[in-house]
Formats: sequence, C-alpha cells, structure tokens
Amino acid sequence: MSKNSRDQIAFDKAALDYHSQEPKGKIEVIPSKPHSSQRDLSLAYSPGVAVPCMAIHDDPQKVYEYTSKGNLVAVISNGTAVLGLGDIGPEASKPVMEGKGLLFKIFAGINVFDIEINEKDPDKFIETVKAIAPTFGGINLEDIKAPEAFYIEQRLKEELDIPLMHDDQHGTAIISAAALINALEIAGKKIGEVKMVINGAGAAAVACAKLYISLGLDPKNILMCDSKGVINQRRENLTPEKLDFIAQTDIDTLEDAIKGSDVFIGLSKGNVMSAEMLLSMSENPIVFALANPDPEISYDLALATRPDVMMATGRSDYPNQVNNVLGFPYIFRGALDVQARGINEAMKLAAVYALAEIAKEPVPEMVKLAYNVTNMSFGKEYFIPKPFDNRLITKVSIAVAKAAMESGIAGKPIEDFEAYENQLLDRMGRDEKLVRMMQNRAKANPKRVTLGNGEEYNILKAAQILQEEGIAYPSLLGNKKLIKERMAEFGMDLDIPIIDPNDDENKETRKKYRETLWNKRNRKGINEYKAKRYVRQRDYFGPLMLEHGDTDALIVGFSKSYASILKPVLEIISKKPGVNKVAAMMMILTEKKPLFFADTSINKNPSAEDLVDIAKMAEITVKSFAIEPRIAMLGYENFSAKGESSKKVAAAVKILHEKYPKMVVDGEIQPDFALNSDHLADYPFSKLGTNPANVLVFPNLESANLSYKIIRGMKAAQTIGPILMGLDQPVHVLQMRSSVDEIVNLATIAVLDAQTKEKK
Repeated sequence: MSKNSRDQIAFDKAALDYHSQEPKGKIEVIPSKPHSSQRDLSLAYSPGVAVPCMAIHDDPQKVYEYTSKGNLVAVISNGTAVLGLGDIGPEASKPVMEGKGLLFKIFAGINVFDIEINEKDPDKFIETVKAIAPTFGGINLEDIKAPEAFYIEQRLKEELDIPLMHDDQHGTAIISAAALINALEIAGKKIGEVKMVINGAGAAAVACAKLYISLGLDPKNILMCDSKGVINQRRENLTPEKLDFIAQTDIDTLEDAIKGSDVFIGLSKGNVMSAEMLLSMSENPIVFALANPDPEISYDLALATRPDVMMATGRSDYPNQVNNVLGFPYIFRGALDVQARGINEAMKLAAVYALAEIAKEPVPEMVKLAYNVTNMSFGKEYFIPKPFDNRLITKVSIAVAKAAMESGIAGKPIEDFEAYENQLLDRMGRDEKLVRMMQNRAKANPKRVTLGNGEEYNILKAAQILQEEGIAYPSLLGNKKLIKERMAEFGMDLDIPIIDPNDDENKETRKKYRETLWNKRNRKGINEYKAKRYVRQRDYFGPLMLEHGDTDALIVGFSKSYASILKPVLEIISKKPGVNKVAAMMMILTEKKPLFFADTSINKNPSAEDLVDIAKMAEITVKSFAIEPRIAMLGYENFSAKGESSKKVAAAVKILHEKYPKMVVDGEIQPDFALNSDHLADYPFSKLGTNPANVLVFPNLESANLSYKIIRGMKAAQTIGPILMGLDQPVHVLQMRSSVDEIVNLATIAVLDAQTKEKK
C-alpha cells in the first residue's frame, strides 16, 4: 500500500472519529437562561411562558425580543448537490449542513438548526420551507442542484419576508467579485472594457456573471462555457438560465474562447486550462481557478507560465483564496441585526465593496501572525482578505446592515453604529480564532518537536495530528520497542522518528550529553557517575537534545508530577538574559476571549519583585500572540492593601507603574472586579479603565493553580499550557494526563517559540 493510500485511510478514520466522539455530530443546543431553580423553570415554561406568548400574539414583531428567532438561521438542503459528491440524499448531507452551522457560529456568533428535507420536487420543497420559516430569522439554502436551485430561491425570496440566500450561488459571486475589483485595479484594467471567460454554467457561474454585470461588466464581453463548449447562438436545448448568456460568436471551444481574454473565471473542474491557454491571454491576465481541490490550472504552473498573472484559487495553501466563509456569516449577521426582510442586491454589493476595501487597508498584526508573514500588503499576492481577519465581522456586517437600511428593507434600523461595532466584537470575542491563528503560523514554518512519553496513546495521537496537519515535525522520546508495540496495538502506522536514550545507536550521543551535564552540574551535586546514569533517563535526555540543537522544541511531562519533570529542565536549559526566575502561564480559552493566568506551576510564594518579573514576562508572551495584554494583579481586596498578601501585590504594582509606565497593569484587585466593566467603573483611577483585564497575575502558586484546575476539571473552558516563560529554549511541561488537544496546542506554542528563537 502506498504512503498516499495509508495517509488517506488515516485521514478517513480521523474524520469518522471526529464526528462520532460524544456528543456526536458538530452542533448542539444548550440553554441560554438560568434553569436551576423551580422559579427559573416556571418562568421558562408554564406558567411564565404564557406572558411572552401573548405579547407576541398582540405584536408579532415582539418575537425578535422574546425568542431566539433574531439570531437563528436554518441551513436547509435536500442533498441533491452536496460538495463534489453529487446527489447523495438528505441524510448523507447532514454532516455538511452541521459543518455550515459550525461556521456560522464560530465566525459570526449565529445559532443554526440544520434541516435536511427529503423532497426533490421544487414546489413541495418550497412549501415545506415556507411552513417552517416562522421559526427562523434567516434561511441559508445549501447544496441544491441546478436548475431547481434558481427556481426555489426566487420563489422563496418573493414569498418570505426574512433574509434568504442560496450560498452556493451568491457566496462565491460576492467573494470573487470583491477579488475581481481589486485584481482589475492592480492590473490597470477597467471592468467595462475587459473580456471575460467563465468556464462553468451552474448556479455559482450564473450568479457570478450577473453580479459582475451589476458591477459594470459588459454582457457582450462574456463568453460562458459549459461541458459542451461556448454557449453561443448555435447551441440548442439550453436551460433558461443559460439563455441569458448566449454569445453571438463563431467560437465553440474553451481554448479559442480564452485567446485574448483579460479574465478567466473557473467554476468547473480541475486542470482544464493548459499553460498554452494561459499564454494566449492578454497582458496582466486575471485567473480565478476556483475548482476544488484541483484548480482549473495549478497556482505554481500559472505563476511559472505567466509571472504577470493575477491568480486566485479556492485553496487555503495559496494566496488569494476565494472562500465563502468571508461572506455568508457576516452577510447574515448584518441582515439579522436590522431584521431585514430579505437579502437584496444592494446588500450583496455592500458586502462586495466592504471586502474589497478591507484588502486595501493596512493588515493587522494578528493577521500577519496568523499567516507567519512580516509583510502583507495590497498587491498581486494579497487582493482579498484572509479568513482569520477579525475586521470581517465589523466591516462586512455593518456595510450589509447599512445597505438594508438605505434600501428600505430593515425592520429595526441601527441608530448607533459605534455601539453596534462594539457589540459585534463583544459577541465574538476579539481573539476567538486564536488557536487556528497559532496553528496557521506553525504550519507556515514547522519545527522539530520532541514529545516525551512516546508510548502513551495521547502522545502518539498528538504526534500523528502534528505530522498530518503540518504543524510540526514530531519525534517520540522513549523506549523504542514499547513505542512500536503501542503503535501496533492502536493501529497507528506512523512514520515518525523514535529516540531511545538507551539505544546502542545513541552511544556517542550519550557520551556527548554526559559531558555537557557534567560540566553544567559538577559543582551542584552531580558527579560523573550520576551524569552517566542520568543521560539514559528521558527526563534528562530530552533537555540535552534541546541544548545540543538535536531538536527545535521539547514537550515533556504527561505521566509524572510537574515538579519532578521540571527539575532536569531547569538544570540543563538556561534562563533568558535578565530573567531571575522562570514562571508558567495558562491560556484559558473562554467563549468570549482568551484569559491568561500566571504563575500557575512554579513559584510558590513570589515576592513583590518576583510578581513584577512574572507580570513583565506575561506581557511579552501575550503580545507574541498579537493580543494587547491588560494585566490585573490579583488580591482578595480591591485597592486597600490591608492584608500581608495585598501589601505584597500593591508593592509590585507600584514598581510596575514606576518602571514600566506604558504597561496596562493595576491592582491589587479581586478577579470578579477585574473581569467586569461595571465593577471597574467604580475605580476610575485604575489604569485598567473600564476595559476588563485579560491577564491575571495571582499572589501565590496555590491560588493560581487551584483556579485553573477548577476550570479544567469542570471543562468550563479549554486550557492550554502551562506555558513556560523565561527559558532560553522552547520547552514546555504537560499537565498529568493531558488530552490530545492539550498536547497538540502546547506543541503548537513550542513551534511558535522555536520560530521566534530562529528569527533572533
């Protein structure tokens, strides 16, 4: 069996495992109101629920005030055109619809019910959707085959008074139109003069052509092709949608159509465009090869053939990805928030221009970090925003909302757009995509990461994910024979290096490491005999690998106490210049934004000076994630410093204010006050202002460790770490019995550490 076949089998199994783990599927319904007491239940249901029911009966618009309708979208399909899988039926389409719901939620905070309808008759399908429409604030039609898709959408738009869009048509049209505007500007061409070839004549192609025409493209300059060639006056038995794009020409083939054209839009299948065809296009050609996973012409071939080409694809591994997720979450967000009675052309065009404008603005540091680039600016390699750009939620949603208001279909106009922008940011959390950003950065420049405890299932699974996702080049540290036995037991066929400290092949390495350990510790209790014995232990062998540059980063721990694993690390790996004490910090990924707790693992009772160092290291670390740190120095009192612990924290704050006046840090303050805008307003003198803290520095190890352990034990939020701060090499120590995700996330941070070290 080939490696590609093995990789595909492993990926298929991972996909099934992902969808089948409890709770099964990808979305769930959770209560949004208190429900613990009898009074709560009497308000939620009988008898209290009768009150909002009658209020809605008297005024139907109150449904938006008293129910979830205003933030609820239905993703509806009959499964007749699912991805590239075709007509696979409603049940088989459900994983895709759940996935769409997931994207709505994580990118725009919109709740979704996926609804798969077992009906191919367009009129019956329409009646079904109309019957359930009162439940929803909006409807996203998905994966319905053409030409029925055109008829279904048109009738539903006419007969329903809520936002409705067939994303397969209009999503691609909106994103590609934004890309087209900018590509034309870079190429120095005018949309009213260019000649365009569209290969593909399905729902997306027709929607794209119509939208481009509304932007100013001359319909006479479009040649649309389907599987039989150019749609011209000699063609017969064309569908009604294709009739609008009949060209009066003698050209029949795609090859001839492309000659002399300015723009090629591919919405068909892979590898239909040759290098010769690209060469026949005009100067500074624009090529959007949007077939997935294989574009109509590969990005590398296109660039090698025509250095002047302006290229976009549907793939994330090349510049200028035309990705529908840039559009539909934010279009519906803006439409829902003004209770729009539909999604009209003005709203689509507003989304187009907003997307185009974002790409011309200076790129935020967060986006640069996500893609591990230092220079990203408007040009041939960047003329459409990236999916990780946090500006999308505000820029596109606001543009769509304003267009709905100006075109007269907004049921609830927004009066204060500055407040609305803040609501959008608060709804999502400014840093909600942090883990995806970190993994994207790691993938751009993966490093060698050695994982201790290689015989453990969670470690093996994490190594597999790190390798398959391209996050790192993992290696396993431990007993080679046992690791291979465990791989066989778990059915894992991993082509990953295994480093066994006791293996004969490491004899010379052990000798080299022994000398290093002896030189570092010969005046600190380690004699030559101990050094010889210790280098056979993986707890010492791993840090020595890192010290000698035999790996780029190290992840240890998992099965032993933190202190016992940390000891050899601190004995071998030096501290960064200027660092007095190493510290550890946990990243807590809440629904709204990440929080950072320090010091959670090392310093039992830090002095005021130690707290200053911890706060400063935390600031530097948090900034490395492109997050502006707002640091609360915690205590059990608020700015009173009566107890001994509070006095220590207050002393640390005084030093911080004097030495680092630009740091946003204050205390001593209780955590519930530090995290609450209203509570912070009681202390107008504080440097935190009314913007809640995102970094919490605890007065001692006990309080910090217990706090994050409670969160981890309750599974109230995802935890990442502890992140070691202050060491000169990328090494991190796992918590005991860490989950696979926790290992992958900490290894990702280790890769980012190694990237930073490499730059220095």
